[in-house]
Amino acid sequence: MPTSVPCPTCQTTVEWSDKSPFKPFCSERCKLIDLGEWANEEKAIPGEPAVIPDQQPGNDEAY
Repeated sequence: MPTSVPCPTCQTTVEWSDKSPFKPFCSERCKLIDLGEWANEEKAIPGEPAVIPDQQPGNDEAY
């Protein structure tokens, strides 16, 4: 019996199989909505921000 999961965007049930090319999303539309939310920083993984040595606060050098 195939596993079913809810689409992270719209909660529609998605069968986790080769029949679902956009899994865990139900469609390309839902996949792109999720990608846009990450790109707009509406979603984030919790934790301390990474500090990159060349990008310390006050370092306004352009590359």
